Amino acid sequence: MSGPSTVTVEAPESGIAQITLSRPERLNALSPELVAKLHNALEDVERDRSNRAVVLTGEGRGFCSGADLKAGGEQGLDEPPDRSRVGAIYDMQLDLANLMLKIYELRVPVIAAVNGPAVGGGFAIALHCDVRVAAESARFGSVFIKVGLSSLDVGNSYLLPRLVGAGRARELMLTGRIFDASEADRIGLVSRVVPDGQVVEAAIEVARQIAANNEYGVWMTKLGANATLDAPSLRHAMELENRTQVLGTFTGNMAEASEAFREGREPRWNPL
Repeated sequence: MSGPSTVTVEAPESGIAQITLSRPERLNALSPELVAKLHNALEDVERDRSNRAVVLTGEGRGFCSGADLKAGGEQGLDEPPDRSRVGAIYDMQLDLANLMLKIYELRVPVIAAVNGPAVGGGFAIALHCDVRVAAESARFGSVFIKVGLSSLDVGNSYLLPRLVGAGRARELMLTGRIFDASEADRIGLVSRVVPDGQVVEAAIEVARQIAANNEYGVWMTKLGANATLDAPSLRHAMELENRTQVLGTFTGNMAEASEAFREGREPRWNPL
């Protein structure tokens, strides 16, 4: 019998929130309860304007092992009396897909501290984060195809080719094989691999560097990077960039950066 699913939110330092999936006996597998609590945690973090970056990790020796396949009926797969099986399962799928979108579209950047297995839905969570830092023991896999479905699930087929290239992504999705942190680093899926036990601090360091920048710039960089990923041409991307830069001059932060440089001090950024 598994324990309760919890999601904790902490503030390891000013401006940084740490969200931890806590269902370690199941390698933080995604139950409906855990998904709901992660939705709530992300909303709470976004509402707090003092948060400038988020670190997302898992308790124990796993990041997230995806859907809890061992739970069977307790995960809501039994047909409810007032719904069809298709309708009930589709709602669960939408809830999980909306969770991924919430991570991807969060106002502040999210850094995944991948401390162990990140497979299936856990792999998708890592893909939707802005930055991924991996422990040496981290393992990754687009394993949906291994459970009788396809590898087209909750954004996986959209983001993975854009991160590692179409050919490599197809091989990973078609085989469903598990690959280690070293390969993830080599193919560009993660930005850094660190020894076990150091991944959260390494992710916090990335968050610290992000939080040191001006709030407008970080927000627009995340929003714009997501938008230009789908830009149909270089000109379209540049037009978005032009407007973003011009708008940014009205925050006063460019003038503050120049003054701080002349005075040999750190900038005091104006709020968004």
